[in-house]
Amino acid sequence: MNISRLIRVVLVALFAGSVSVSAQINAEQVLRIGQNALYFEDYMLSIQYFNQAIQAKPYQAKPYLMRAIAKLNLDDYRGAEADASKAIELNPFLPDAWEVRGVARSNNGRTDLAIGDYTEALKLLPRNRSLLLNRAIALSQTGKDSEARDAFSEIIHYYPGYDRAYLGRANTSLALKDTTAAEADIDTALTLNSNEANAYIMRAGIAGARGRYADALGDIDRAIRFLPREAPLYINRAYLRYKLDSYSGAMADYDYALSLEPLNRTALFNRGLLLMEVNANDLALEDFNSVLRLDPDDVRALYNRSVVLANKGLYEEAISDITRLTEDYPDLPEPFYMRAGWERQLGRMAAAEADYKHGEALAKALPTAASQAMTDATGAGAVAESASENDKETSAEATRRRFASLLTVDRNTDITPDYNNSAIRGRVQDRRVSIEIEPPMLLSYYSSPTELRGGTCYIREVDDLNATRSLRFVIVVTNHPPTIDENMATRHFQSIEYYNSYLATHKARPVDYIGRAMDLLTVRDYNRALLDARRAVEAAPNLPLPYFVRAQASYGLYQAENESESDAAARRARRRALLDDALADYRKALELSPQSPVTMFNIGCLLFEQGDYSAADKAFTNAINLKSDFGEAYYNRGYVALRLGQKAKGISDLSKAGELGIIDAYSLIKRIEQ
Repeated sequence: MNISRLIRVVLVALFAGSVSVSAQINAEQVLRIGQNALYFEDYMLSIQYFNQAIQAKPYQAKPYLMRAIAKLNLDDYRGAEADASKAIELNPFLPDAWEVRGVARSNNGRTDLAIGDYTEALKLLPRNRSLLLNRAIALSQTGKDSEARDAFSEIIHYYPGYDRAYLGRANTSLALKDTTAAEADIDTALTLNSNEANAYIMRAGIAGARGRYADALGDIDRAIRFLPREAPLYINRAYLRYKLDSYSGAMADYDYALSLEPLNRTALFNRGLLLMEVNANDLALEDFNSVLRLDPDDVRALYNRSVVLANKGLYEEAISDITRLTEDYPDLPEPFYMRAGWERQLGRMAAAEADYKHGEALAKALPTAASQAMTDATGAGAVAESASENDKETSAEATRRRFASLLTVDRNTDITPDYNNSAIRGRVQDRRVSIEIEPPMLLSYYSSPTELRGGTCYIREVDDLNATRSLRFVIVVTNHPPTIDENMATRHFQSIEYYNSYLATHKARPVDYIGRAMDLLTVRDYNRALLDARRAVEAAPNLPLPYFVRAQASYGLYQAENESESDAAARRARRRALLDDALADYRKALELSPQSPVTMFNIGCLLFEQGDYSAADKAFTNAINLKSDFGEAYYNRGYVALRLGQKAKGISDLSKAGELGIIDAYSLIKRIEQ
């Protein structure tokens, strides 16, 4: 080997060694920063750091474990399970990894497997209170009540002052119909911790089931002192107050529950029933209308709205509602009797007679085929023996019990898990977001970057155009441009005037039309932007960017047309044409620049708008193939998969989207998994 080659080999070795040391330092640093973010419950940001640590050192277990914890706190249970499994594969002696996977599996409905994970963790940390509790809870969730009660008893043996273990054993005793043992454990738990709201709720449930409404009310009052913002508690207290003949107290509780949760269907329905009792028909009608807006198929609300409408003399509307009920419950005689009476009020005697006779025939059949249907519909076993007047009264009463009885809410009193790893916490996924796909990428002069998402994407032709400095402003690619303020709007109106003056005295170039079109798009003048985009296409038919701008203008018009007051049929036709035009232009842009993931993504978005979900899925897949870290494409492909009924695939893609910074993915995962 000559001396120059030897020097090169030594330099390469030294350089490689310095890179390795640097990578080690960087991996440890980003892992530490990620753990800091995790501590402050900034889960989305922490995932980005853990991604970097994994990329630098994919053979270390800890970054996978930390990312699993972050995902767990975002309710991405499948993603958390996958990362915890990887951590266990790399290092099976991490009890936290077994615990995290157990929690993820338990929340993902794989509780039998979770029990095994907790058992493995307990081999590494014997008698750990949190792990023992979680294993006992998992046994209870799988219906192994006797084993669960034994497991809670074991915890009480080791930790006799642990109130949650007594509540857990009380829950399993209730499942085993041993209310005496349950009450004893609840009382012990309250002796140890008089602030345990769940204990009062459980004891109230036992008292209420035994008809001891005053005792139940006292315990619910105590629970509300500790949980004053829980609407279900007020709904259940209203029921108890009603049973104790406190109409005003029940009404006050329903009103307050609705102030906490304005769209709570149970509270709206129950308040409507109470308003019916005092003939406040207009107010009751409002509540039943609200319930049916939330759920058009709520048969209880339909039944009671029909009664309210009839009380108001609106027999046609009442008949319309009760007719829907006869379709859902064709074996119940009472709705036919009701409709017969209202038809008689309208003078339609033949129809009334037919309904009455049909109701008679159904009443006669009650002891036979309709018997089970009545039992299922009413929740009661009392069925008439013959088609006498008493039978019809029984039928009417059973129907009223089914459709016109106050409802209670099963507030979850299950014992919540405890965690050995204190980092398992957080509620980012509880954000309320509208369930929509990520919108198409737009050319814009502005972006909205965040810590998690840079705010812009890359299109080579846009970068090339910016490099020429031919435009008055720099173009970025984003699908969440900010709202422009007055100063920004003024700046772009002045820019439009500049282009107007310039083009009046100079030979037009494609870039000038693009620049003015972008200003017009910024101030939402889509029609004029479309004209300039067309001029740019005519001047440069072999460049992809003018087609992209023209597609964006067409899509802007398509969205704006949604607010038009013009004829509905004409509006639909125009919107369809605009969407077709935009899609054609994006396809042409892709033909001229076939390696553009952004253009492929936009094609997928428009195909989704057209309802072609299979084609949209393929387009988003192609975009991901072109750009493997395209979070918006993963999110949209996951959304499309859900529309196609492919839940597992959808959640997998949403989990990946969450990893890549699309925070709303976790909200959608939670809604699907509930």
